[in-house]
Amino acid sequence: MHPPPPAAAAAAMDFGQNSLFGYMEDLQELTIIERPVRRSLKTPEEIERLTVDEDLSDIERAVYLLSAGQDVQGTSVIANLPFLMRQNPAETLRRVLPKVRCLPRSMRMHTYLPREYGSHYVCPEGVTLWRRTLTGVSNAWLETLLSVIEVLPKETLRHEILNPLVSKAQLSQTVQSRLVSCKILGKLTNKFDAHTIKREILPLVKSLCQDVEYEVRSCMCRQLENIAQGIGTELTKSMVLPELIELSRDEGSSVRLAAFETLVNLLDVFDTDDRSQTILPLVKSFCEKSFKADESILISLSFHLGKLCHGLYGIFTPDQHLRFLEFYKKLCTLGLQQENGHNENQIPPQILEQEKKYISVRKNCAYNFPAMIVFVDPKNFHLELYSTFFCLCHDPEVPVRYTIAICFYEVSKLLNSGVYLIHKELITLLQDESLEVLDALIDHLPEILELMSTGGESSVQENKLSSLPDLIPALTAAEQRAAASLKWRTHEKLLQKYACLPHIISSDQIYYRFLQRMFTIMMTNNVLPVQKAASRTLCIFLRYNRKQEQRHEVIQKLIEQLGQGKSYWNRLRFLDTCEFIIEIFSKSFFCKYFFLPAIELTHDPVANVRMKLCYLLPKVKSTLKIPADKHLLQQLEMCVRKLLCQEKDKDVLAIVKRTVLELDRMEMSMDAFQKKFYEKDLLDQEKEREELLLMEMEQLEKEKQQNDGRPVSDKTFEKKRRDTKTPTTLPKSIPISVPGPSGTSTPSTSKEIKKSKLIRSQSFNNQAFHAKYGNLDKCASKSSTAGYTSSVSGLGKTSVISLPDDSFRTRNASSTPTSFPSNPSLPSTSRGTGNSVDPKSSGSKDTQPRKATLKSRKSNP
Repeated sequence: MHPPPPAAAAAAMDFGQNSLFGYMEDLQELTIIERPVRRSLKTPEEIERLTVDEDLSDIERAVYLLSAGQDVQGTSVIANLPFLMRQNPAETLRRVLPKVRCLPRSMRMHTYLPREYGSHYVCPEGVTLWRRTLTGVSNAWLETLLSVIEVLPKETLRHEILNPLVSKAQLSQTVQSRLVSCKILGKLTNKFDAHTIKREILPLVKSLCQDVEYEVRSCMCRQLENIAQGIGTELTKSMVLPELIELSRDEGSSVRLAAFETLVNLLDVFDTDDRSQTILPLVKSFCEKSFKADESILISLSFHLGKLCHGLYGIFTPDQHLRFLEFYKKLCTLGLQQENGHNENQIPPQILEQEKKYISVRKNCAYNFPAMIVFVDPKNFHLELYSTFFCLCHDPEVPVRYTIAICFYEVSKLLNSGVYLIHKELITLLQDESLEVLDALIDHLPEILELMSTGGESSVQENKLSSLPDLIPALTAAEQRAAASLKWRTHEKLLQKYACLPHIISSDQIYYRFLQRMFTIMMTNNVLPVQKAASRTLCIFLRYNRKQEQRHEVIQKLIEQLGQGKSYWNRLRFLDTCEFIIEIFSKSFFCKYFFLPAIELTHDPVANVRMKLCYLLPKVKSTLKIPADKHLLQQLEMCVRKLLCQEKDKDVLAIVKRTVLELDRMEMSMDAFQKKFYEKDLLDQEKEREELLLMEMEQLEKEKQQNDGRPVSDKTFEKKRRDTKTPTTLPKSIPISVPGPSGTSTPSTSKEIKKSKLIRSQSFNNQAFHAKYGNLDKCASKSSTAGYTSSVSGLGKTSVISLPDDSFRTRNASSTPTSFPSNPSLPSTSRGTGNSVDPKSSGSKDTQPRKATLKSRKSNP
């Protein structure tokens, strides 16, 4: 670039001095102004005046500060009045509130009191200020008065408010006085009987509806809804409806708008004749004028379209029905066909204001779209409204697409079996460039996908989403877009909603397209709630996976790359995953695969990991059943005792001691049903039945493929799972499959014997987890030996068993983790692997034995 000419450089320098820093004289003035600021600290005398005796009670301190304190102290007392009223209402009313009334009005307008105490103070104060002068202070008091009218006694209302209201509502009073009178009349109607209302209140209402000032007429018109609810249907038809009709023809646009909105809100009050002969012509007139001469009513009209459709349903003739529908379609595209021909930086203000108005209209149309489906009948959606729905989903403005995304679930429910018509619009909104639109859509994403998969039918044999190949790419792209943004809450919510996918798509699709992504998020994402959401969703994917080989690969990766990971952060996430496993899976599943890897972390070099494990130990113990899991209980007790004896970190040791007491108080669940644990045992047995059913379905699918090459559908599995659900009342002799020594439960039928043999015969894909464990089955197949002779009644009541000291130490030899076939292999993060790559293994998240994030950092002296 060429340097600017000297004149331009001088101008730029002058502009920079003037606009950025100002003139040099201004800078000099700033240095002068700075000196008093430095001297503005309180002097010892001022500090002494602000000091209050600490022995004073709250009431005495408030009285002292209101009497002799400074303004800032009085303001603090006023802000604390609600607390004083709740703590000691009698003394506050007797001693504090009289002092408050003596304060300047500029301070009193900040006073707030609970409604139940309004009759003691708010009513006299508000009415007094209303009678004297209508300043900003009195307006603040009157707003408070309006909020407590409902709890004031009737006699107080009559003498203190209604009687003065007659004079304050006259034309001789100020506009502000008459506006306040309108608001008070709207509140008073529900407090008096019909005779008093007709004789004393309605004449004032009629007078204010015919006031010479349009602000007063508009304000009174908006109070007619409250008045109609208080006087009943007959008086509303004879007294209120004529006034509304007259106000709807008022010369002021704000008055006409108020009349229209009040009519819409009162549709349910009027009968069919009134609606067809009086209100419908008014609505037609509003619709016609909104485009021709009065665009100010467009926003309100578009917002109340749903109420109009509901209130006038069955009254429209076929021709009127068609015209009203065409009017709605026109509003949905309002402003989209216009080309202003202006540069974006040179658009006139009036054009910008008009475009904002049109955006609000289209947004309101999107809000009322479900009501319009009911209006035209869902059967006619494709013919009448699909093109409009398409336009709203592709609207150029985010607020419109955001609103239609919120309504998408309602639209799907209304279409029922015709929900397939909006498959493409679902994909469009999932791929929307705005995360706000995606966030609005995923609130009901599981329900939407369920409707899409079943075609809106409760019983269906095949998944309807097979004809929508773009769904899975759209879901994965939405997650990646959320992950790349700074809106981690949207990312977290989306991952939570993905837990519905096992009921929507096949197990293989989840395994190859989503499971690897969940692992990546757990190991690389920096936001803890997002990691936990991914962990829980992964556990649900694992819960419904129908292939044993895939399940074992996932379990192996969880243990090797998280539980035995080099980064302490990954090991913390493993404990989170264990907590989700306990919640989602059966007790036997956790004991079989995760019990030993979890308690091994009692020897973790990082204090935070041991601390988190201590908090988890009660849940870990709750998964054990006696006597089948006696050997696991003994190992748990041995690990806790080692912690008690060897723990050097004082914070961890304190938590261990509390955990020991909690574990000692816990009652163990037995193999047989117990009355106190009946519901929990019933739920656990149902989980275990479903897990066994998954294995059985896998075997049936293999046999089916061998016979005719056709896989068993997911819907067949769902039907079989429902058919085999545990009944609400079970016989006491039902066998329960639990890990542990053989002979604890006996199958009662030949089918269960066959199932048990099938399960026992399934191998672990010959992949080792740990040098100590050998493979996953060893985690559950360790039986009690002759050395396990101690009692299992509770922690602290059993003798220490004899085991090698290094039985729970971290391994030294690395093992090769199993990777998912369709994805790149994750690097091994096992402790002892030298070449592992872990983004969280450096810095503060290393393997050094020190406390990290859970404990407060202590500065060195």
